[in-house]
Amino acid sequence: MTKTIAVSNEKGGVAKTTTVLSLGAALAELGNRVLLIDLDAQANLTLALGMEPGEAELTSSNIMLDNEPLLNVYRKTDINHLDLIPSSSRIETSEQFLPVRTNYTTILQRAIQAAPTPYNYIVLDCPPALGAITRNALAAANLLLIPTQAEYFSAYALRNMMGLIRRTREVDNPNLSYRILVTMLDRRNRTHRNIHEQLRATFGSGVFNTVIELDTKLRESPIAGQPITHYKSAARGSTQYRVLAQELMEYAKETENQQAS
Repeated sequence: MTKTIAVSNEKGGVAKTTTVLSLGAALAELGNRVLLIDLDAQANLTLALGMEPGEAELTSSNIMLDNEPLLNVYRKTDINHLDLIPSSSRIETSEQFLPVRTNYTTILQRAIQAAPTPYNYIVLDCPPALGAITRNALAAANLLLIPTQAEYFSAYALRNMMGLIRRTREVDNPNLSYRILVTMLDRRNRTHRNIHEQLRATFGSGVFNTVIELDTKLRESPIAGQPITHYKSAARGSTQYRVLAQELMEYAKETENQQAS
């Protein structure tokens, strides 16, 4: 059964695309078939996998605006078991044109359900906004992964995310669950440690046990057009995203067992 994970936070600069890229590669490394879908007009995920945003004839905007089938749009990457649906600036027009359509928040959900895919995981890279695209991603997802820095503004932005989760559950996707991932953590920084503890106290099991610490190699890897696990396999960031992939797979297995029982 395919698990769909939306990676979203209204706040930019929280390692959202880095998480999609690194987690996707770590899941593929563990033998899963993984599809990454770039839904951001900036197309940073597309760039980070060594592709030019303008070169693909079909992109995620064709799925959202033209009802193009999912399996017509994907591109193979240089990484085994990892495919990509690239993005381009055209997807920005979705924010204008989608809301006039009937049932516009479930276009992506229907596209994913329409074709039986060969993938174990589909990971959605959302734009840093809570508009039509992000609403589609949440409606389509089994799990919302929210990367957040252990900093005040980033943690504060979680309020709006929680509001969107409630609305999505009420209208489009009653089974949507979420997990918060603390990223870019500096353990030497007292404020980081305090906010990390507050997040754990507030959200409990809603926070992943895995934490992604500051690592300059994580910033370098997209420039090299590779996930951290390929760029510097022994780096701290590689290890932590591998641990996150294991934790995510265990969580997916648990929820599957609960649904079956």
